[in-house]
Amino acid sequence: MSKEQQIRQRAVGAVLQKAIFSWQMAVTVIFTLLLFALGPQPFEMWQDWFWLVGGGLAAGAFITATLTDDEAVQDAVARQFERQFDLSRIKDSTSRAHLRDAMEYRRNMMALATRAKGVLRSSLLRTVDDVNEWIGQMYDLAEHIDSFDDSGLVGRDMRTVPQRLERARLRMEREEAPKIRRDLERQVHQLEQQLANLEAAANSTRRAKIQLETTLTALATIYAQMARLGTREVDSGRAQRLRLEIQDEISGLQDTIEAMDEVQSQVVFLGQR
Repeated sequence: MSKEQQIRQRAVGAVLQKAIFSWQMAVTVIFTLLLFALGPQPFEMWQDWFWLVGGGLAAGAFITATLTDDEAVQDAVARQFERQFDLSRIKDSTSRAHLRDAMEYRRNMMALATRAKGVLRSSLLRTVDDVNEWIGQMYDLAEHIDSFDDSGLVGRDMRTVPQRLERARLRMEREEAPKIRRDLERQVHQLEQQLANLEAAANSTRRAKIQLETTLTALATIYAQMARLGTREVDSGRAQRLRLEIQDEISGLQDTIEAMDEVQSQVVFLGQR
């Protein structure tokens, strides 16, 4: 089962639970029990348990109507989707704001899809599914940004490694003993490599922040294109091109996340040596 299917299944369960414990269901149950206990006999063949059957049918009809209410189900799906991304965990305020705006665009996209009919509706819903994955990658990227910004080890090394490198270079220039000089050369090489990786990690984080902002702009563009999309354009393949654009954006985010993982793992490895 895909993540989207899991979200929808939980959403339908939430809608069902809400229907079962609603005031309408409570009134139906109470009224049915009263009729069963005290209700009149409409005609001679009437049995008291007929009231129970009638109440059950009424309750079933209400639940069916609730579960087939697209707006209620889609609203539940939206709540379930957003629940898995706790924005309060994102410490970088800019990243958090971008994610909040992305969620708003997604809600507007879902509203467009809910209002649409037929083949256009199906196409827009598939596009929203792609956007779900897109936002998931944005959230992952924001967590990576936080991971770098919160790393005490990286912050400490950014301050101390240049100083250690300068001291090691000075000692190497002054050292006359060949063995000690070779040891210092090796230390200088390691510190230079560590510093290069630290700078690469800092640069990758800056690029990630820029990409997060660029991705939000792309998401806004996709939303505008969805708002103009018509049934004829779905048939002509424009909707498919729209989804391909989203997949390209998702791939770009994945590449950035993988690059950050690689750079940051090198930083941690060298910092532990």
